[in-house]
Amino acid sequence: MVVAIVGMSHRKRVGNEGLIIVVMGVAGAGKSTLGKVLADALDWPFIEGDDFHPAANVAKMARGEALDDDDRAPWVAALHARIAEVAARSGNAVVACSALRASYRDRLADGVGDVRLVFLSGAPETIAGRIRGRRAHFMPPSLLESQLAAMEPPEGAIRVPIEIPTEEQAERVLRTIRRTIRGDACP
Repeated sequence: MVVAIVGMSHRKRVGNEGLIIVVMGVAGAGKSTLGKVLADALDWPFIEGDDFHPAANVAKMARGEALDDDDRAPWVAALHARIAEVAARSGNAVVACSALRASYRDRLADGVGDVRLVFLSGAPETIAGRIRGRRAHFMPPSLLESQLAAMEPPEGAIRVPIEIPTEEQAERVLRTIRRTIRGDACP
């Protein structure tokens, strides 16, 4: 179990700020799946970035129309507000969102404190297959190309291949975070 390997909990976090883990990547990379596993393992809240899209964005994507920076601005602002709210309480959270551009990531982390990026990446064909296999999601496979084109791979992120099992992804992420946090009360 991931928790036994890592032993990190929000109740054990020390210092004046929490930790926000942003699991990012294009649609179909597995952000929500990995994010939920991480949040469960850490006993932290999970924030689903898709829940912060305005209805107009969801409708636009459902029609197969790609979002642009202007479309994404209110989404990024709303998600940042939620992240900042958690961080202001010295809380921890795991967030799943595409965070395609460096400017979006900068905005999400603005004034928040300790934000760690987890970048899920893999073969476009694999990701397209995942999107085609999803049910009840507004993002059609036809928009993957636009997301790949918009993606600015992050520097300094924990890179995780989508081809490995989710549990192994989570173990890698948690081990890496544990190694990099100084002063954490992890055993």
